Amino acid sequence: MSIQLSDHFDIKKLLRFTLPSIITMLFTSIYGIVDGLFVSNFVGKTPFAAVNFVIPVMMIVAAVGFMFGTGGSALISKTLGEGDKEKANRLFSLFVYLSFGLGIVIAAVAFVFLRPIVSMIGAKDEMLSYCVTYGRIILLSLPAYILQMEFQSFFVTAEKPKLGLYVTILCGVTNMILDALFMAVFHWGVAGAAAATAISQTLGGIIPLFYFFKENTSLLRLGKTKFDGKATLKACTNGSSEFLSNISGSLVGMLYNIQLMKYAGENGVAAYGVLMYVSMIFCAIFIGYAVGTAPVIGYHYGAGHQDELKSLLKKSSLILVITSVVMFISSELLGRPLAGLFVGYDAELLHLTEKGFMIFSIAFLFIGFNIFSSSFFTALNNGLVSALISFLRTLVFQIAAVLLLPLIWEIDGIWLSIIVAELLSLVVSILFLFGMRKKYQYL
Repeated sequence: MSIQLSDHFDIKKLLRFTLPSIITMLFTSIYGIVDGLFVSNFVGKTPFAAVNFVIPVMMIVAAVGFMFGTGGSALISKTLGEGDKEKANRLFSLFVYLSFGLGIVIAAVAFVFLRPIVSMIGAKDEMLSYCVTYGRIILLSLPAYILQMEFQSFFVTAEKPKLGLYVTILCGVTNMILDALFMAVFHWGVAGAAAATAISQTLGGIIPLFYFFKENTSLLRLGKTKFDGKATLKACTNGSSEFLSNISGSLVGMLYNIQLMKYAGENGVAAYGVLMYVSMIFCAIFIGYAVGTAPVIGYHYGAGHQDELKSLLKKSSLILVITSVVMFISSELLGRPLAGLFVGYDAELLHLTEKGFMIFSIAFLFIGFNIFSSSFFTALNNGLVSALISFLRTLVFQIAAVLLLPLIWEIDGIWLSIIVAELLSLVVSILFLFGMRKKYQYL
């Protein structure tokens, strides 16, 4: 029996409904990691460092997809909760068309200015060439990638999270096969890795269009729409936390790379790349849960079901605490073997990566609740609070930490930065949850 947004959710039903979103995000992370594995092992350390150097730039230009996906989904689910399905579909169509158009414009501008951008943040010589090659190929699929990102949220809102999972699996398998073919067989190097990713992202954006344009059994369908400035602004406000998180996280990633080049050279950038790839797997579980629960929270908020909001927050908090502890223990146990998969060919780099991961993994105790807290307020259509949590977490606290802590502990200070930032963010998240409890009556 299918689960509907209007249902009462016990823990079992909540996990069943969010599981496809969690697996979707996990699979997305895994096939991104396969990209890194192939580049590191078949192309080399410098190209691997270059890919990790340019990825934050790519994530900045793709931030539109996260903004319209999460912010638009929150508004659409609230509208569905209010009983206006026609308006929900009109908004859905508007956000899809608008984000695709913006994607084309952003990709064109980024394609032109990519070389000076990556040069400005520190890429030089051979590494700069690899950055530009990889980045420009990826930019060709940017409009479709933006759609892929937002459809991950829209599939859940449409009560079809499993379809989102199937699309992600198809794209992931395609990427892995093409990675092996382009790099291990054809030896196309960094260009092959970029082409494999671009093709899979294009599939991820185009396939959902075919589904939503035709008659379907979901709550949403693409069709005629008209520009609604107020709704667009509301969606952007709702999704501003995810937009800021994506951009600030990428800017911080660039800053980490700059600091690592200063304290450890290319080895530091490569080690950080491994940490980011591996942490993607763990964070994907938290992000998937947040994506899966957001439409449910938005629907019950729109329908005025305060008891259900209380239940969702309480059950989610319990799930997140248990999951965070399990993740921390797992990451401590798996740190060395996971690092070995990427850089086992270089003993010095392996030692640096393993040590960094042992420190870095402590942050998994706090990351999950911070991600959920920001998503919770997005779902309540309170973009300001959500954005503040995200802005402080991903930009202010991390920049302060990564600039100050290395002055005391050098390279270890860089790995400690994420822990300090997440711990401070946890305090902020808890303060906001208690501070807004009377307005939304979820406690």
